[in-house]
Amino acid sequence: MINSLSVKLKEARLNHGYSQNEVSTILHISRQSISKWENGRTYPDIDNLLMLSDLYEISLDDLMKSDESIKANYANNNQEIIDKRRTQTRVNDELYQNSNEGLMLVVLSLVSAIVPPIGVILPIYVMWRNTKYNSLYKMIYLISIVVMLVSLWGTWIIISDNLLPSHTEVYRIN
Repeated sequence: MINSLSVKLKEARLNHGYSQNEVSTILHISRQSISKWENGRTYPDIDNLLMLSDLYEISLDDLMKSDESIKANYANNNQEIIDKRRTQTRVNDELYQNSNEGLMLVVLSLVSAIVPPIGVILPIYVMWRNTKYNSLYKMIYLISIVVMLVSLWGTWIIISDNLLPSHTEVYRIN
């Protein structure tokens, strides 16, 4: 499937006295890519076409003129890019539909610290609910861990004061 672009690329390279290896070194791409372009198996992307045009001192118009297959390929690629951007926008909207979720999780974690036994359990739920799409992603983990540690300490104080026997001795002075 040799097309006019591949023939023009090969002719331009030979006219300038370059080997495929030299062109690949100049463009910082593989030699196999040059070979595929010149054999008509693939097309160079627009950036590489621009660099080839500069290297071979040929205008893009001259390179692509009368090659309908490459024009159709670029038209299809442009439509595919537009479709993917639409899909990406929709996905981003779904991910960020509740942009205040991070703030709500921080508040929930901090409020749970008021009652120590709840402050041990609720931050676990907050960390489970947290996602990397939250604006305060790392801060939520940090706050939840601190609240859990403080709540564990508070819960230990409550248990030791109310449920464990006291070891305090009271002396009466006469």
